Amino acid sequence: MKKVNPKSGLFKVALLSISLLLMIAPQISSVLPLMYSSFPGVSRAAVETLSTIPNIGIVIGLIISPFLIKLIGTKNTVITGLVIALLAGTYPMYATGYTTILISRFLLGAGIGLFNSLAVSLLSKFYQGDELSSMLGFQNSMGSVGAAIFSFCVGLLAVNGWHATFAIYFAALPILLLFGFVVKLPSQSQTVDTEAQPATKEENKINGAVIEIAIIMFFMYVFFMPMSFKLPQLATSQKLASVSQIAFVSSVVTLIGIPVGMCYGLLKKKLKDLILPIGLFLQVAGLLAIAYAVNLPMLVVAVIVLGAGFGLSVPYIFNWLDEAAPKNSVNFATTITLILVNIGCAASPTIVNWLGTTFGGGTPRSDMTMAGIGMAVLFCYSIVHYFQLKKKHN
Repeated sequence: MKKVNPKSGLFKVALLSISLLLMIAPQISSVLPLMYSSFPGVSRAAVETLSTIPNIGIVIGLIISPFLIKLIGTKNTVITGLVIALLAGTYPMYATGYTTILISRFLLGAGIGLFNSLAVSLLSKFYQGDELSSMLGFQNSMGSVGAAIFSFCVGLLAVNGWHATFAIYFAALPILLLFGFVVKLPSQSQTVDTEAQPATKEENKINGAVIEIAIIMFFMYVFFMPMSFKLPQLATSQKLASVSQIAFVSSVVTLIGIPVGMCYGLLKKKLKDLILPIGLFLQVAGLLAIAYAVNLPMLVVAVIVLGAGFGLSVPYIFNWLDEAAPKNSVNFATTITLILVNIGCAASPTIVNWLGTTFGGGTPRSDMTMAGIGMAVLFCYSIVHYFQLKKKHN
């Protein structure tokens, strides 16, 4: 096949297409209520883990990826990840056993983890300056766009039962073909690295601030993830929405992140360090409003508030990480934080269900309330953090 110019639209689409799959793993969460009765001997928390176990797989994939790149090369690592995601993602379409489905969900995450970091780092092999910034901006939005599209598709497929919704993972096939045939990596792919290395040698160091940020991110995702796995049960038990409507509501969270992300730079200039308390406050308000929503419109508004708060908090924390990490250790600090994020996602059903059962009635509403209270603790922390920074700058 004729070599495609990296400046062409087709090449850019092929390169960005893998980012569409970065947030696809939990999109089947809206059909969890349909799955409870299919596994009578399995607890609800365990069934909800099917939505979050891919995050543990992503951690493993992130760790394995650098070693696999050395063994088989960058492009083959991406292709391997896409093949695993395709096979493991679609397996539950015809499987009935809980354990085998759980393993397939883990493998789905591992496949995504293999190309997770490459979705960003590959861009710097082909683009520089303003063009690179532009491509990074598109890449950042692709995950949200993909999540919204696949969540909508789940809503359409849900009428055929929960098995059918796993057909969304067939999306990996056209992406595999597009990337495989169009993207040709530079033969001397190490040139950029070898030129940059003498000046900025990467180190594997972390400090107290990095540990603090990683812990904050861990708990923020623990209390945010009920939006994914607990909302369907809450909405159906309170008769607020059908399974198809829940899929639409879930897509709103990811869609709202796109305009919020676009406005983030402007808001950061005006609000500065106040961004984090505002973002966490909106998440508290959103979670509690979801817990006590009485109709579908109220639920949609609550989800928009939650999504906006999340969209403000995450970039602020990663900016903070970039400033706080030891010199030349930003990549290592980011990897540590991402690992804690994914562990937080995976542990969320267990932690939130335990809190709801221990301090509430063990109902979906009490579980969501506990998530809101947990986020409120982080909000209180952010107020202290804000005044510490203000005092430091004065």
